[in-house]
Amino acid sequence: MPGAERSTIEDVAHAAGVSVATVSRALRGLPNVASSTRARVEEAARDLNYRPDPNAARLATGRRSRTVAVVVPFINSWYFANVIAGAEAVCADGGYDLLVLTSPSPASRADPVGGLLGGDRRVDGMIFVEVALESDDIDELERLGVEVVTIGQRTDHFPALSIDNVAIGRLAVEHLVALGHRRIGVIAGQAEDPEHFDVPGQRIEGARRALADAGQRLDDDLVTAGQFTIEGGYRAAQVLLARTDRPTALFALSDEMALGALLAARDLGLDVPADVSLVGVDDHEVAEVIGLTTVRQHVVEHGAIAARTLLRQLSGGRRSTLRRGAPISVDEAELVVRRSTQAPAAGAAARS
Repeated sequence: MPGAERSTIEDVAHAAGVSVATVSRALRGLPNVASSTRARVEEAARDLNYRPDPNAARLATGRRSRTVAVVVPFINSWYFANVIAGAEAVCADGGYDLLVLTSPSPASRADPVGGLLGGDRRVDGMIFVEVALESDDIDELERLGVEVVTIGQRTDHFPALSIDNVAIGRLAVEHLVALGHRRIGVIAGQAEDPEHFDVPGQRIEGARRALADAGQRLDDDLVTAGQFTIEGGYRAAQVLLARTDRPTALFALSDEMALGALLAARDLGLDVPADVSLVGVDDHEVAEVIGLTTVRQHVVEHGAIAARTLLRQLSGGRRSTLRRGAPISVDEAELVVRRSTQAPAAGAAARS
């Protein structure tokens, strides 16, 4: 249909009920795809009139590897897994393979380029997701001619996708303050590399500003580490909710920690939200199921935007402006109000 948007590989994957990686393998005739799955993918592609982007595929032809690497601290995290999923979809649609690499320890992060690209690994471009690059690393990447996009860290050399984490923290706590909460606990986490990007610190700063706007202050005794895991959120909430002067609301810096907090409240015999309100961050798939109020990030799109930017660099498009470290715009986070928040009980509000 004239003027209609071109179907994407994500559309085919959704219609066939498989991952974008499976679609890519099936349509390229690669092995390790069941015949029934291949047939289902091909049928979905025909129904959607899907064709790989010819411009992207043509630009990829003749490059050294037709491979892009995404580097994350670890992959057993909802956030990083979804960033990877978004990047994978765009790379597959553009005719590139995606290589996932981890840089899990401070020792390995000290040399992410040499450590990750040693041996026979060859890539055309790299996306670093909250993995710090030092000046020596940047020099080495430029010497190798590897195009780079970062998520988290800002440099003067590569395009950077930066999320306004202060705004995320402010948005969450403004909602609680508007409901009447003043004694608010924060379930935080340890920054992977606070020198280059401190996501927890930025979200806590947003919480501080929201309380300050209401003439209140954030009690540092009510900020407890949750390690960005369900288990960590559970332990942190147990500490906060066992206090005689427990907070009337909790702000968890991720939905995974918020889920742990919800389980801790249940085990302590407390009702969410009657006894304690709860807000998370991300809009994890389980958030809607459990009725969690959260600040939604468009995480899959973050990965997709980074990958689109990288493929555009590989094509030579907008290179001169992007390589000077101009920030890449992303959709703003948005508050999603569900049933885990309400005004504090009259007595609790008075004590707070």
